[in-house]
Amino acid sequence: MNLDKLLRASARTAKQKTALFAILNLGIIESLANGLVTATDAVHFFFNAENCLFVRKHLRDKTTDAIMSHGVQLPDLFEALPSKEAQREFQRELSTMRNLCLKLLGKRQLVA
Repeated sequence: MNLDKLLRASARTAKQKTALFAILNLGIIESLANGLVTATDAVHFFFNAENCLFVRKHLRDKTTDAIMSHGVQLPDLFEALPSKEAQREFQRELSTMRNLCLKLLGKRQLVA
């Protein structure tokens, strides 16, 4: 998925691009949480270097950059930690990413 092309074609303003970025991420996070996509697959098709550079250079927002940074590191959890601990950390990371997306959309999560 080429985030540059997708956001440029779908959104005109910076605010629209950021909102679309957050919505895309929420879908990916949900797919990760439900096991429909692996962390490695998510890095290959979304949290890759090309998209990270686009986010850093064009969205220029600390929150969007943080979301990408968390996403890039997801597969490392399963390499560095025992299975059960990795799964707990994975869920924590997804929760953090979800909260950052909601922050971008100007909403607050009601349930922790």
